[in-house]
Amino acid sequence: MSPHASYLLQDQVLPRLRAVIPRSVLCIGSEDNEELIADATLMAGRILDNAESKGKAVSASSAAYYAIQHCKSGRRAVGHSSSDVHGSATQLNGKSRLESMEQVVASNEESGGEIYELHDVLASNQEDPGTKAARKMDWDSLMNGLSKRDQAIIYCLIEGKPLASLARRRHLNTTTILYHKRRLADAIARYMGPGIIAESIRRPGWRDSIDATRMKMACRDERRHL
Repeated sequence: MSPHASYLLQDQVLPRLRAVIPRSVLCIGSEDNEELIADATLMAGRILDNAESKGKAVSASSAAYYAIQHCKSGRRAVGHSSSDVHGSATQLNGKSRLESMEQVVASNEESGGEIYELHDVLASNQEDPGTKAARKMDWDSLMNGLSKRDQAIIYCLIEGKPLASLARRRHLNTTTILYHKRRLADAIARYMGPGIIAESIRRPGWRDSIDATRMKMACRDERRHL
């Protein structure tokens, strides 16, 4: 870009953009006017530079006008996609909509007015699928190395049946079954790790971040009203 084009962009195009964009261009999502002005400035600079490289003359008013029209249509300096769900043009066309994860979507008056936010509805308290798959592989490997009796004890515990029924079927006394149960517990802890039980029942770590943020905002709000 030549010094003349730089002068037009800084002294004539930019003031027009600052005067028009806050009143005429709709901010999409988390955009603000300063961000739109920066995008429009870059697009106007490209217009001036392309015209200059082709030996054409473009006035500052024309460069500002077309940059503003681009912004109005949803075009941004980083691109103009009508399929990207986060794209400004996609949202202007009504094909997608961004919502805050803190948006209240429902409340339960019967339980004391408990409020459910969007992330509470979409969130899953289950483990990551990759973690579950890896643990299942380890569990299958462990089960394949156990005897039929040990497998029967584990299946009995999983199904919630009393071990006394298994003892009768196996013609064993209950004390023997309980011994094998404790032995299996030690074997599983050695194979899967001593913290396997706590790890399998703890909630996902990202839930802690959300709860910590909500508690921080609640404390800040309480201090504001003191």
